Amino acid sequence: MQTNFTEKQLKDSDNAETEKIFKKCVHCGFCNATCPTHQIFGDELDGPRGRIYLIKDMLENQKKPTAKTVKHIDRCLSCYSCMTTCPAGVNYMHIIDHGKKYIEKNYERSFFDRTIRNFLSVVLPNTGYFRLASYMVKLAKPFQFLMPSKIKDMISLMPTSFPKKTIKQKEVYSVSAKNKIARVALLTGCVQKEISPQINEATIRLLNRHGVEVVVPKKIRCCGSLNHHLGKEDDAHHDFRNNINTWYDEHQKGNLDAILSNTSGCGTTMKDYGFIFKDDEEMKKKAKVISDLTKDVSEYLDTNLKLNFKTKEKKYKIAYHSACSMQHGQKVHSQPMSLLSKTNNEIMEIPEGHICCGSAGTYNILQSEIAKELLSKKVKNIESLKPDFISTGNIGCITQISNGTKTPILHTIEILDWYTGGPKPKILQKN
Repeated sequence: MQTNFTEKQLKDSDNAETEKIFKKCVHCGFCNATCPTHQIFGDELDGPRGRIYLIKDMLENQKKPTAKTVKHIDRCLSCYSCMTTCPAGVNYMHIIDHGKKYIEKNYERSFFDRTIRNFLSVVLPNTGYFRLASYMVKLAKPFQFLMPSKIKDMISLMPTSFPKKTIKQKEVYSVSAKNKIARVALLTGCVQKEISPQINEATIRLLNRHGVEVVVPKKIRCCGSLNHHLGKEDDAHHDFRNNINTWYDEHQKGNLDAILSNTSGCGTTMKDYGFIFKDDEEMKKKAKVISDLTKDVSEYLDTNLKLNFKTKEKKYKIAYHSACSMQHGQKVHSQPMSLLSKTNNEIMEIPEGHICCGSAGTYNILQSEIAKELLSKKVKNIESLKPDFISTGNIGCITQISNGTKTPILHTIEILDWYTGGPKPKILQKN
């Protein structure tokens, strides 16, 4: 792709990096074939190639974004399916992030839109605010018929109660010196640790059982991906810096073997910290170290541990949903299925498994109608397999898919914990 940035514009490192990516694009359109929104709308501007042209036009001409441009950029799920398909290696993730950041700085959204986005930015990464919001939702539910459709959708996705935590919260989950083989940090997530604490508990149990000490520093905040994808870079960088410094200090003090994420959306952003801080003299070395240490929990288990699987009498049919941020963002796809196959159950890939379920961070709130259509397609493909239950590695997908089907859905780590000596997940105890 030919570019027309001026020398002055290219002194801006974001422009310089994005121009390099633009130049890799060969206009082939393979990306459109696997783009969920292009499949729905059939509009060039609702596919990656069209969005690349829109962003290129904004950046090169330093234009104020139009409502039309913002509409098509906002419709992007950031699922990165296009990156898996692209034969030229175009890093669309960095292009769309740059575009969203530019829009956030240069476009005046409606009061309603700003209010919702600011609400999500503040509430979802903050567990205290999130719990308070859930109690307010509980009070508001009888009156939701009076509310705009977008607010109704938000209410439907908010929990009104929280499960009890069964493991005491602490900073270090240690193992005996005799059995210890590794030391890792675990990102426990924001919403996840409140609505599904069993995911972190299963992760800690499994790792401890196999000789891995787990560190959960109190200073760690949201990974920053929520604000990053909303284009709110100042808020995102505040969390980025805090986490990078905290984990780096922990690494220097205790030599972390890895930093694990069991929320694939978070892991994708954490692995990109090195790129995000490439021009920051103070942070770039630390950020690179943290990115290099970051692994999805299934990636770590598959590569670094030999799990002790226990035989079960009953054989289940498990449909594996490969989260977009996992298979496209992190290129982690075969590892979870390889681990699950060792349980001796039947592991099934979902038809059109490369297509997003519609969760995509806050997308199912901000673009609820598109998200519902994607969910309907995903559930249809899952239920065509008639599975006993579903496995996936991302809390957003779990929340989204569970709203469309009665088939139980579990985090992959819950299944692996169960099959290596942990308790049977509560959702399956009736089966």
